[in-house]
Amino acid sequence: MNADSTYLKSDRLINQPRQVAVIDIGATSIRMQVAEIQRDGNVRKLESFSQAVSLGKDSFIKGRIEKQTIEDCVHVLRIYRRKLNEYEITAKDQIRVVATSGIKEASNRLAMKDRIYIATGFEIEPFDEAELHRVTFLGIQPFLANHPELFKGGSVTCEVGGGTTELLVMNKSDVIFSTTFRLGSLRLRKTLEALDVSREKSRRLMESQILQTIERVREQILTAYAECYVAMGSDIRFVAAEIQHARIDDQLVEIDIQQLEQFTNKVLSLSPDKIVTRFHFSLPDAESFGPGLLTHLLIAESMNAKKFLVANVNLRDGLLQEMAQGRRWSQSIQEQIVRSAKQLGEKFHYSEEHAVHVAQLAGTLFDQLHPLHHLKERFRGVLEVAAILHEVGQFISQRSMHKHSMYLIRNSELFGIGSHDKELVALVARYHRRANPQPGHDGYGQLKREDRVTVAKLAALLRIANALDASNAQRVENLECDIQGDGKQVLLKTSSSADLSMEQLKLKQVKPFFEEIFGADIVLNSTRNV
Repeated sequence: MNADSTYLKSDRLINQPRQVAVIDIGATSIRMQVAEIQRDGNVRKLESFSQAVSLGKDSFIKGRIEKQTIEDCVHVLRIYRRKLNEYEITAKDQIRVVATSGIKEASNRLAMKDRIYIATGFEIEPFDEAELHRVTFLGIQPFLANHPELFKGGSVTCEVGGGTTELLVMNKSDVIFSTTFRLGSLRLRKTLEALDVSREKSRRLMESQILQTIERVREQILTAYAECYVAMGSDIRFVAAEIQHARIDDQLVEIDIQQLEQFTNKVLSLSPDKIVTRFHFSLPDAESFGPGLLTHLLIAESMNAKKFLVANVNLRDGLLQEMAQGRRWSQSIQEQIVRSAKQLGEKFHYSEEHAVHVAQLAGTLFDQLHPLHHLKERFRGVLEVAAILHEVGQFISQRSMHKHSMYLIRNSELFGIGSHDKELVALVARYHRRANPQPGHDGYGQLKREDRVTVAKLAALLRIANALDASNAQRVENLECDIQGDGKQVLLKTSSSADLSMEQLKLKQVKPFFEEIFGADIVLNSTRNV
């Protein structure tokens, strides 16, 4: 059995079908999707739920969530918990609960999370912008695969939420830029309501704020042109269905931008109460409806989009896809993350040949030494990114380069890598040389035991991989690892006929840490005839 099949089995991807659920606590509502992950990894949706709770109304204006709003949230989640009990979805690994800006920006967010956990048993997981970008990319992947002709040029994928707007700029299937900015439909509405201005002036102020934000974003993007604009979100799906007079199923639907503009103008001329009556929305959804449409419209126009497409996909779809993959980074996600790491390396003038070769060697060590480290496959991605970026600290200084690498990684954006995993990447890169991990070291001592062990194992592998390119000449090729003596020795074999004396010397210097972590000696042999 190869390493990949071992990972798949350990992540329960090839076992019997299992039922799961994802809950998204947003700024205007709490939504839940119940689904079944089938034997082949496909996701079959079973039932959807949505209940309006205006968390953002408190968070964006008052800075904290009121007690009654918290209890409203608890009430909804208790109903969801009972429904999950009916489905026999009770285990922690069957449920994911995430929260967006409505909770994250509240000063009493920790107290609210504790209240939810005590009352319902739901634990809201850390979920930041980088993870949101990764999950969004997962959600739109089927459209990229099924409609490559629509994405042959530049494209923009955008979702306007109640508190923030997420943007992915792509060249074909590659993410070249991603960001989340504090420009949300409900946030816009509540800010303007606080100013108490007329509806006409309110629209002008919204347009001004949206355009100012777009301009700041465009300064970071290489191109201001998009072949197509892909809109996500329940509001824009509703509009597409109204314009097309048909349901929006699992497909991309094109709508005319002029028709969207006319519909947006009509909505903005109505009060929230009238929107509730006409479209049968909840009041929180009605308040955010017009500003959300206006944001989509102005971004698409500013990017000179030729086509305006609507995708029936949401955050919960991406979360379900991750659950189906066992919380692994899929191959396509891994490619995007590595591309982002290389872009960061270029920014700090890294040695690409050395970094990429060390990353390849580290990946080989990870795969073939799985019987020693027993880590889940997603940590292979952490190791590969740390290997690519392990020497970026040279941009600051050669002295204490490993610490500078940690600092730069911590304070840089990497596509798809959340704050927790980015901290692991930074620490693994920090320990690619010099001192072994110590409890008193910055960051390392604050990790949970499981994470400390993971960092130590990955750092030990990275030190070996880096030693195998000590000459910076990529001499070690076709690396094979042979675990011998009941795990007491690792024999590294390569078909290279080059002089590996520098690599063997460096290996002797760094292998004590490997031996300390895994209890195994490690030796490099080559086929070179001496």
